[in-house]
Amino acid sequence: MRRTVLARPVLAVATVLLAAAVAGCAHTSGKTTGSGDRASAGASAGGSQAAGDAAGPLAEGPGPKSHYTVASQPAADSCHYGNDDGQPLPDARCTPGAVSPAVTQADIGDTICRKGGYTGGIRPPASVTDAEKRKNAASYDYTGSLHDAEYDHLISLELGGDPNDPRNLWVEPPSPGHKPGAGPNNPKDAVETRLHTAVCGGQVTLAQAQQAIASDWVTAESRLGLK
Repeated sequence: MRRTVLARPVLAVATVLLAAAVAGCAHTSGKTTGSGDRASAGASAGGSQAAGDAAGPLAEGPGPKSHYTVASQPAADSCHYGNDDGQPLPDARCTPGAVSPAVTQADIGDTICRKGGYTGGIRPPASVTDAEKRKNAASYDYTGSLHDAEYDHLISLELGGDPNDPRNLWVEPPSPGHKPGAGPNNPKDAVETRLHTAVCGGQVTLAQAQQAIASDWVTAESRLGLK
């Protein structure tokens, strides 16, 4: 009697399917930040994020250094400003924000919330940031006065932002109503201060404040129920 042999073909198909399933589950080893946790996650160069929309987990930068060097910047004219009610927002593809590994929720009392201040000892020198500011202005095709623009940490140092990761720095143009020649004077600074107070006062977590200001500094407080 003639029998149809199926065992080997079925086994071969099963092997192919199993290999495909394993490949589909493969992922990079880079850590990501969930609620309260932070880890390395670079911005996707080909992403479709709009300006001011820092979707997903925040990147973790290298943190404070004893010696800073000028960081490379995005290519010229590759970044585009957005706005919220007229206020300038960075391009999330170029400036999604990056946090410092030296600041966590568990140690805010010894870092950003400690008496006597924290940011002065970790801020890069002007010799570094001035050079970066000029290059970043080209990245954003900013042609206004650099004197009136601020080279801004999207996630401020007082909120645990990374000091010199290029993903956390952008040339912030003057806000509407700014007097030409008056130098940087942006309302974002006041938002950063109030968020810092809220974090140190236990009203919001560090991660919540970081995500909110990275997503849209204009609406950060209202999104957190602080306004």
